Amino acid sequence: MTTETRKRIEENLTSIRERIARACQVSGRLVDEVTLIAVTKYAELDWVRELIDLGVRDLGEARPQQLVARARELPADICWHLIGHLQRNKAEDILPFTRMIHSVDSVRLFEHLAKSAITRQSKPKVLLEVNVSGEQSKDGFDPTELLAAWPKLQTCDLLEISGLMTMAPLGDGSEIARPVFRRLRELRDRLRIESNGRWQLPELSMGMSGDFEVGIEEGATMIRLGSCLFEGLSAY
Repeated sequence: MTTETRKRIEENLTSIRERIARACQVSGRLVDEVTLIAVTKYAELDWVRELIDLGVRDLGEARPQQLVARARELPADICWHLIGHLQRNKAEDILPFTRMIHSVDSVRLFEHLAKSAITRQSKPKVLLEVNVSGEQSKDGFDPTELLAAWPKLQTCDLLEISGLMTMAPLGDGSEIARPVFRRLRELRDRLRIESNGRWQLPELSMGMSGDFEVGIEEGATMIRLGSCLFEGLSAY
């Protein structure tokens, strides 16, 4: 990797960290409340290694096969997040490598992961993906569907339900995401109340390269950034 590429990655990361800090200041939050997840889907492996050298320890992959492959090549202490769609037949492959699954989008997948947890004698951390915007192109529970399923899901002791995840609708400007992120936070708060304190659901995974500041302002604890981290490099 060239010195120029290394410098560009460092500059991008520095700029993003500054933007995170400003968004936290605006919303009266601490920077430590927000986890930056570097999405490495299109990134070259050397770029990812540079991010790790710069202190990024949370990495996100949309494709289960690539997550497993990269987890085997990169340091064992990396926290891997699966952020893309997960088919049930891939669950067993990723569980040994994944710190958190952000994309549990149906009761069937939830139940399958619970059964896999018994087999592996582990307790995976999961986020329930919610299609707040209602777009047909997006995966996830409909909010009403999730509310109906919650009495059943919340009784499961085999998975650690850490919170919710959503994706904002495509469109110009980050403000289009704000009502979506706000609705996710409000839904989380309602589920928390309906569980009578059993599930605190501390994590809200919302905000990507074009709207992460709005996500932070609306309560995101995890932001999933890819293109802005690698801006100016050949694949972007």
